[in-house]
Amino acid sequence: MDNDENNHDDNEDARSHLEDDAVRVGDLIGGIRDEILAAGASGDGSPSGRAEPQEESGSALFEREKELSILESLEQELAEIQASIERIENGTYGAGERNGSPFDSAN
Repeated sequence: MDNDENNHDDNEDARSHLEDDAVRVGDLIGGIRDEILAAGASGDGSPSGRAEPQEESGSALFEREKELSILESLEQELAEIQASIERIENGTYGAGERNGSPFDSAN
């Protein structure tokens, strides 16, 4: 098997893993969005929909901010995965983004 065939196989393996990761991250994003929407639909940010004491409202706000932060991180991760898949399609996967030179496989 020559080097081009090895690269093709490696890229197909990478694509498969990346596509699996994209599905996993997409599912996580969907779950967090559902939680945020459900909390917002209850009116006060609490899952129960009833008014909470002041200290619990602060806790609900903290949880919402935490979920939004996680959501933002997951969306960034998904964008990076999609960019990697795009590089495979363009034939530039495994090359440096700045200068386009291939990575040294020894590293």
